[in-house]
Amino acid sequence: MPQPEYVPVRAADEVRPVERLPAPRHWRADRPGDQRGRRPGAKNSRGMGTPGPDQGYALSLARQFKGLLFLAEGESEEDAVAGCLGVALKRASLFGRAPVIHDLELAYVLWGYAVDSPADLVEYRRSLFQGAAHHYWDQRAIADRVPEASLRLTPEEAHARLSSWRQLLSV
Repeated sequence: MPQPEYVPVRAADEVRPVERLPAPRHWRADRPGDQRGRRPGAKNSRGMGTPGPDQGYALSLARQFKGLLFLAEGESEEDAVAGCLGVALKRASLFGRAPVIHDLELAYVLWGYAVDSPADLVEYRRSLFQGAAHHYWDQRAIADRVPEASLRLTPEEAHARLSSWRQLLSV
């Protein structure tokens, strides 16, 4: 409702003209956080990882596998999740997207946690995953043992090839 002209108005209450914003300048993804894949100059840098969008969401997805993993005697679910999380994030960033449930499923299949796996794979992963939940470099070593060709497989394809697991992992 408009205010009558005879009512005094403070200067701060006056209607102000709209401020026009200038047109945006040209933008380029040149900051380190904007890069896809590895950062420039860091291709062989140890521990740099592979950046990707919304990687924390993988922790929410990992909760869906709670109690469903095939663990051998003496293995910890916390270590299995921490070790496979890096593999799932590596796969998601390879495709330039946020993690999805299939990334985690593939990681668990490759390391034999999603299915009943060969005994020699269980023996191989036992020392590799032990304490991985508490050691960043162990998590990186686990992710680095999965080559790109294996990351491009679907979980079903990896499951079908699990009997020859040494070809799926860099042993």
